[in-house]
Amino acid sequence: MEFKTRNCWEVYKSKKHRGAMDKLAHRYVDFLSRCKTERETVEWVRSRAVENGFSEDWSSSRVFKVHKGKSIFLAWRGNQPLSQGVRLLGAHADTPRLDLKQRPVYEECQVSLAKTHYYGGIRKHQWLARPLALHGVIIKTDGTRIDVNMGEKESDPVFTVSDLLPHLAQKQIEKKLSQAFEAEKLNVVLGHVPYAQGKKNSGEDTEKKSVKKNVLHLLNQKFGIVEEDLYSAELQAVPAGSARFVGLDQGLIGGYGHDDRVCVFTGMEAFLQQGEPEYTRVAIFWDKEEIGSEGSSSARSLFMQYCLEELLENWEPGTPSRTMFAATRAVSADVHAAMDPDYQDVHEKLNASLIGHGPVFCKFTGHRGKVGANDAHAEYIGWLRRILNSAGIPWQMAETGKVDLGGGGTVAKFLAVYGMDIIDFGPGVLGMHSPFEIVSKADVYASYLAYSEFFKAGDH
Repeated sequence: MEFKTRNCWEVYKSKKHRGAMDKLAHRYVDFLSRCKTERETVEWVRSRAVENGFSEDWSSSRVFKVHKGKSIFLAWRGNQPLSQGVRLLGAHADTPRLDLKQRPVYEECQVSLAKTHYYGGIRKHQWLARPLALHGVIIKTDGTRIDVNMGEKESDPVFTVSDLLPHLAQKQIEKKLSQAFEAEKLNVVLGHVPYAQGKKNSGEDTEKKSVKKNVLHLLNQKFGIVEEDLYSAELQAVPAGSARFVGLDQGLIGGYGHDDRVCVFTGMEAFLQQGEPEYTRVAIFWDKEEIGSEGSSSARSLFMQYCLEELLENWEPGTPSRTMFAATRAVSADVHAAMDPDYQDVHEKLNASLIGHGPVFCKFTGHRGKVGANDAHAEYIGWLRRILNSAGIPWQMAETGKVDLGGGGTVAKFLAVYGMDIIDFGPGVLGMHSPFEIVSKADVYASYLAYSEFFKAGDH
């Protein structure tokens, strides 16, 4: 019999399901609107964990650990010994954006701007001529931490990257898209008003009027910083404003950062579901996935390994870590490229996913000839199919575009090196890596239910 994906809207058409779906969607919109950086996302996860009885006491049955403020590990002890493995869900909390450079502030043409270095895979033109907010932290030499969030409140000013007017863009539009928009011109507008200065007796200004000086003066007034403090800052320009429901039927959710915060949210909701776990639940949310999982707060670091080893030391001393790793079943909770109605030609339709048809298994990522991919084993996929089919949860399996067009990476291969079973699994997204991505409200709900079943599933 031919396999056909199921439409979530048909599966979850009852009043009970629709009510639960709407409640989850509204909580998700609030989360996505408030958590626009990896630090903000990790803090949200930490707060939810504390509310649910988790602590940093490794002898307790519910434990968490935050690393560098950018990654977080959580574990909930199950009835089965750790030697039988854990149920592990991993996702990433970082998202493509514009990072302010180390020495960002300058002035040209009566405008003060900030130099940026884009983070992750962006399409540069999508970041022009739109309202931006500044989020991040500034650390002073005495260790004082200053949290920055400007551009989200109605009373806040916003920022932007200006675009070239069409009247003067003739040469630009004749260039290839990859060459038309230069990274060094993604400069964020900070201000325009010169610094108010005293006068000499002659009536001349004591020094040249400076818009940059006024911007630095305003930053000093607001945050108590000087220009040098920006060297030890992590400031990100992100799309300003809240996530929104999209369409007359409000069946879609648009916002910044679905990749991969939709998996952080649904994964965390599933992780915290009530009932004593059969197998120990582990959730871990990393930083730096969008730049290849490099650095000490990424999936390629040893943070996860150290935490799991600490679990063994406190909960089950004597069990070798290799035994636990080999028995572990894991999900790389990451989004998938759903087929866009306007760009269907980049997909091979028989192996493409549709929004609204449930979360998507991606057996392998990588590029071209599966280079850099984790290729999930058939036995593991069969087990996952069984638990989802038994629960009546819609799911899909797809590839990321045509063979010689698709590509991308996830954290899966960095966990596979431990010998654990793992596959990429998450909802489809339209406009991935854009400042305004789109997901289906039904897929958010189905992903939550799917992750819940994964955490509850036994071996048989």
